[in-house]
Amino acid sequence: MSIARRILSRRTFNALAGAAFVAALVPVPSFAQDVTVPIIVKDTTSFYWQIVLAGARAAGKDLGVNVPELGAQSESDINGQISILENAVAGAPAAVVIAPTEFKALGKPIDEAAKAVPIIGIDSGADSKAFSSFLTTDNVQGGRIAADGLAAAIKEATGKEEGEVAIITSLPGVGSLDQRREGFLDQVKTKYPGLKVVADKYADGQATTGLNIMTDLITANPNLVGVFASNLIMAQGAGQAIAENKLGDKIKVIGFDSDEKTVGFLKEGVLAGLVVQDPYRMGYDGVKTALSVSKGEKVEANVDTGANLVTKANMAEPKIDALLNPKVN
Repeated sequence: MSIARRILSRRTFNALAGAAFVAALVPVPSFAQDVTVPIIVKDTTSFYWQIVLAGARAAGKDLGVNVPELGAQSESDINGQISILENAVAGAPAAVVIAPTEFKALGKPIDEAAKAVPIIGIDSGADSKAFSSFLTTDNVQGGRIAADGLAAAIKEATGKEEGEVAIITSLPGVGSLDQRREGFLDQVKTKYPGLKVVADKYADGQATTGLNIMTDLITANPNLVGVFASNLIMAQGAGQAIAENKLGDKIKVIGFDSDEKTVGFLKEGVLAGLVVQDPYRMGYDGVKTALSVSKGEKVEANVDTGANLVTKANMAEPKIDALLNPKVN
């Protein structure tokens, strides 16, 4: 071999070795990067569900998973969510994450979907045993936390855990809301005999209806001292009625979930407290769990993502502040 050819061979070897070294530094596309996991929420316009989607988006970025963000424009659009689920499954994803809008109506569609792909449930249950995993707040416990918070607020204002109270539920037949109602009523009955539930109202998922129901409760029940508004939309409506009538000192309201408006009401004393979940974690861990299931890994059947009572007194604590001010972008 000539000197020139020996030099060329040495250069070729060095070039190939260098290329191999660079290739070793470049991440090889993993299994996850070829995976699509749609997430279907109840309502893409609500701040609560935007936080869920933000968590799912972050998981997709961290894990290299394609996460289409799907959902109807209203929590009451049950048929819309069923169609979205069917279309998502038709795309043959690795798994689907869904927060069912209504317990009974979503049962069979989820059963059918699970025949084709793994289904991960978040937030609210459905009449199905086909979930590969289910991540949610213990909503019965959330209702109990609300009752404890309401009793404490009433006692702080009046010196006793007594008086007329009411509950406003956003929609009938929604698993998470029914469970919050159940936990609240049970806790009041067993732990606070001095509190009398004088009204148990259902709305239609609209904040204006919550406002109207709260206004009617104020008129019809002059001795009312407390209200539990069991989701964000009802807390907005109830809070607006309390603010307009300047009754924050007289009627204590505990809401569920938070946004800029309800946190503002809390700071102003319009609302006495908020039971806050961890929707960001639901979205993030929902996608993470879906990826694990799609790879055949074992996952927990049920995961409690937690709930906390937020008051004006503790809202600045780091843990609580992180729940009230999640990163949505």
